[in-house]
Amino acid sequence: MPSMHPNRAKWEAIVWLLAFALIYGTAFLFDGHEAIDALFVSQEAYNLDEIFTALTIAGGLGLIYSVLRIKDMHREIQLRVTAEKHVDWIACHDPLTELPNRRLLEVALLKLLTLSQTQRSAIFSLDLDGFKKVNDLLGHEHGDQVLKVVAKRLCSMFPEDNVYRLGGDEFVVVVERKGNQDLSALGKRMVVAISKPIAINGATVEIGASIGFARIPEDSAFPAEAIQYSDCAMYAAKKIGRNIVKAFVPEMQEELIKKIQMEADLKLAMKLGKIRPYYQPLVDLKTQEIVGYEALARWEREPGKFVSPCEFIPLAENAGLIVELTDQLFRIACQDALSWPPHTVLSFNISPVQLSDRLLGLRLLKVLGEVGLPVHRLELEVTESALINDAETARDVLDGLVKSGIKIALDDFGTGYSSLSQLSNYQFNKIKIDRKFVATFEESDRQEKVVRAIIALGIGLGVKITAEGIEDASQLRRLQDLGCDIGQGYLLGKPCPIEETLAVSERQIA
Repeated sequence: MPSMHPNRAKWEAIVWLLAFALIYGTAFLFDGHEAIDALFVSQEAYNLDEIFTALTIAGGLGLIYSVLRIKDMHREIQLRVTAEKHVDWIACHDPLTELPNRRLLEVALLKLLTLSQTQRSAIFSLDLDGFKKVNDLLGHEHGDQVLKVVAKRLCSMFPEDNVYRLGGDEFVVVVERKGNQDLSALGKRMVVAISKPIAINGATVEIGASIGFARIPEDSAFPAEAIQYSDCAMYAAKKIGRNIVKAFVPEMQEELIKKIQMEADLKLAMKLGKIRPYYQPLVDLKTQEIVGYEALARWEREPGKFVSPCEFIPLAENAGLIVELTDQLFRIACQDALSWPPHTVLSFNISPVQLSDRLLGLRLLKVLGEVGLPVHRLELEVTESALINDAETARDVLDGLVKSGIKIALDDFGTGYSSLSQLSNYQFNKIKIDRKFVATFEESDRQEKVVRAIIALGIGLGVKITAEGIEDASQLRRLQDLGCDIGQGYLLGKPCPIEETLAVSERQIA
C-alpha cells in the first residue's frame, strides 16, 4: 500500500475551504445567485434551470456517495492494518505455544547488546528430556499438549515475556539478574516445574529438562555469543543425564569448536571419498560357508587411525549429511558386491532418519539398476527404534522395499520398544540377535533363555536368525547346537576392505 504524507489530508482540506471561500466571496460580491436566475429566465428555451437543478442534486448525491466510500475505505484500511499486525504476530510467535520465536529473540538480543554494560542478564537454554518418547509412544497430539503445558509453566515463572520457543522441544529464557542471584538454583527450580507429571486425556506423562546457562557480561558481553554458550552448556548437561543444570565454562566452547571442526572434516572426507565400506562376513553356521557381507562405514582419518562410526554417523545425521553419505557408501558397496560369488548377499544398514524418506526405495533401486546388482542380493538392516520414529512412513517405505524384492533384516532385536509388535506388523526376512545377548548368554541362564526363545521364534516364523558378536569358539558351538542359522563376529571374520574379501572368496572357491 503506497505511503501517504501525514499532512496531505490537512492541506487538501485547507485548499478545499479556500476554494469554497473564494467562490462564496465572488458570488456575494456580484450577486451570483440573482445573476444565475436572470440567466435562466433569459435562456428559458434551453431549460438551463432544470439542468442546474439536476446537477445540484447529482452533486449532493455524489457527496453522500463519497462520504460512504470514505467510510468503507477507512474500514478496509483498519482491516488491513489489523491483518498486517496479525501477520507480524504470526511471523514473530510460535503458533502452538504462542511464545515469541527466534525472530523476536534476535530483537531481544539486540536490545540486550545496548544494555550489557549497565544490566546483568543470563540466558538459559532448555531441551526436554523424554519428549521424543512421548511423540513416539503416544503420538504428536500428546506431544503438542506437553509443549503447551511446558510453555505455561515457564511463563508462570517468568511473566515478563522473556520465554522463547526456538522449535521442537527447545526453549530459551532470558533473565535479568538481580543481586547475587543463584542461577544454578534458578535452573533447578525450572527443572522441578517442568518435571511435574502432566495429565493428558487420561494419560500421565513425565518429562524432564536439560538446562544450560551463560551470563552476560561475565561469560560474554555479546548476547548472540552468550546464547551459543548456553547451548554448549545445555548439550553438556544432556550428555551427563536427565534433569541436569550446567553453567557455561570455557572448556565447553572448546568442545563446540571441536565438533564444528569434526563436521568440516567429515564434509571434506566425504568429498574426497575417504569414508569407505568395510565388509564383515556372514557365515552359515551349518555349512561354514560365507553367505554374505555386512557393509560397515569406516573413516580412516590418518593412516592407521580410524574415527569410530559411533562418533561420525550421529554427526552426519545431525548435520543433515547422512543421506549423501549413505548414497555414496551404497553405490560403492553395490559395485564391490559384483565381485563376490553370485550367491553372496550384501547387507547394508539404513539410518533411522532415512526411514522417514518416502523416496528411499526409488533411490536404492536406481543405484541397483545403474550398477547392475540384482535386487535379490541386497539385504537392508533396520533397527527397532528406527521403526517408531515415524511409524506410518516407515511402514510405507519398508512395504515398498519388500514389494521390490529387497530383503529386510531386523537388527539389534530385543533392544527396542516392542519387538513382537514389530514382527507382526512388518515383513522381515531375518532377525539379528544383538551382541549384548550373545556376549553373556553362556554365563546367564536368563540370557540363554532369551537367545533360545529368539531362535525358536525365528524357526516358528520361518525367518532366519543371525547372531552378532561371536568372539569365541564356545559361543559358536552353543549357537550351532541351538539351531542358529547365521553367525557374525570377530571369530568368524573382522571387517575388512574389499581386497581382503576377494582373497577370502578365492580361497573358498579353491
